[in-house]
Amino acid sequence: MEMARENALYLRGGTVVDPQGGHHGEMDLLLADGRVAGIGNVRPPAGAVEVNVRGLVVAPGFIDMHVHLREPGREDKETIASGTRAAAAGGFTAVACMPNTDPPLDTRSTVELVLREASRRAVTRVYPIAAVTQGRKGKIITEMGELREAGAVAVSDDGDWVADGHVMRRALEYARMVGLPVISHAEDPLLRGCGVMHEGYWSTVLGLRGIPAAAEDVAVARDIALARLTGARLHIAHISTAGAVDLVRRARAEGLEVTAEAAPHHFTLTDEAVRGYNANTRMSPPLRSEADRDAVREGLRDGTIGVIATDHAPHTETEKDVEFDAAPNGIIGLETAVGLALTELVRTKILDLETLVLRMSAGPAAVLGVPGGTLAPGSPADVTVLDLGAEWTVRPEESCSLSRNTPFGGRRLVGRPVITIVGGRVVHSARMESGATAAVESARP
Repeated sequence: MEMARENALYLRGGTVVDPQGGHHGEMDLLLADGRVAGIGNVRPPAGAVEVNVRGLVVAPGFIDMHVHLREPGREDKETIASGTRAAAAGGFTAVACMPNTDPPLDTRSTVELVLREASRRAVTRVYPIAAVTQGRKGKIITEMGELREAGAVAVSDDGDWVADGHVMRRALEYARMVGLPVISHAEDPLLRGCGVMHEGYWSTVLGLRGIPAAAEDVAVARDIALARLTGARLHIAHISTAGAVDLVRRARAEGLEVTAEAAPHHFTLTDEAVRGYNANTRMSPPLRSEADRDAVREGLRDGTIGVIATDHAPHTETEKDVEFDAAPNGIIGLETAVGLALTELVRTKILDLETLVLRMSAGPAAVLGVPGGTLAPGSPADVTVLDLGAEWTVRPEESCSLSRNTPFGGRRLVGRPVITIVGGRVVHSARMESGATAAVESARP
């Protein structure tokens, strides 16, 4: 006699797209006890909540490895609770949070604080990324062994480049010893100078100080040279220039453990978007030229860039509602990333759907060394369900984030996440036909 499974969730009739696990096609998925319990021709046990997902895509839970949750220190911009709600609404089942908080995540206690707060209030999984150097000042490396023991999955001084080559070399050596990847915000501060946008035609027309692409290219070249010297794992954050993409491509061909990520704004927009002086188009690295954008797209297509990450960077309305060159860098991105990727990459046939799923699930899981990225039996019951035909308009005022700083307000997109499941529990569901909505709501914690 089959035992009742009241904690089981049965997704019936969806199109499973799981390149890492080797599954693609219409099949059922059974989740139980926080794990994938069956895939394919499986029968739901008694007591399982059944959801008809026919016509929808069922994918491994998406992971965003570059998120600024702002907690501790700037809870007016974002909190762990609000940021993970936005992540769930955007189809992400896990996020990795950057260390440029106040205080920064450079000690065991601050990493443990984030994990403690996440256990209380997060609706997705949260993986802390700790600082490379104490205070993120680029001078003295952190105790990476302790940080890893506390729960850090990588180290980064994101927001700043570790400009001292000797410090970066020792950091890479230490990180290799304790098994952590080093994530580099590759931008030479001396070449960046006081620039506020990409240096090129539009900076000249707009009369704004430019940042040359060489600021990124030089930094990436040095970091790759040090990765070659040390044998460490190096990950280039939010890559944005054609030169940097080519450098990473050559490093990977050489067999170096060098990976990279691209943000949706860098494969969608160009520096022409700045011409309205909208402070929501100011970011770091800046929006680049059309040739740079196309190079990022090609890097995503050919695997040079193995991860799509949002660089979700919330700011208050007061901070952004100023002159362009006085505004802070960054935009929110958790709730628009999947829609932008489906619209700008999949519908235009730059990427097929399988590749997009890899870039947003197995890719980041591999870089960070965290569970997920597949729906193989026994894997975590983290699932992102997509409606590829859903047409919707970005409305910042409806965001789950505490901030509204996006340049995509009013943009029409096609395709979006409709159900997000973490550990077998539904943490977000969009409005669907009534039967499915009722069933999904019954599976919420």
